[in-house]
Amino acid sequence: MQIEILKSKIHRATVTDANLNYTGSITIDENLMDAAGIIPNEKVYIVNNNNGERFETYVITGERNSGTICLNGAAARKVQPGDIVIIMSYALMDLEEAKQFKPTVVFPDTLTNKLL
Repeated sequence: MQIEILKSKIHRATVTDANLNYTGSITIDENLMDAAGIIPNEKVYIVNNNNGERFETYVITGERNSGTICLNGAAARKVQPGDIVIIMSYALMDLEEAKQFKPTVVFPDTLTNKLL
């Protein structure tokens, strides 16, 4: 049996931009991606702490050290710049592996999205 378990989380990042006219996805600062163990094109779930929206999309790499958290395409309608979001990715694992697995959790500074 395999179960889906939290793999990576960027906890309480600030949305820096919302670009409705882009073809889908979330752009994330490459430093945050590296720290969380999230790769380009990985599926992520996003929770908006300001309005309760929950949705999924895929990741594209943002400029390193930029602090970018930009929702693109239709997802841009679910956030406003300044909103606080939680970005999570999950992985399928065997039950025994999942019992031992520890997710990577990153807590960026909510003003700059830089690593603390």
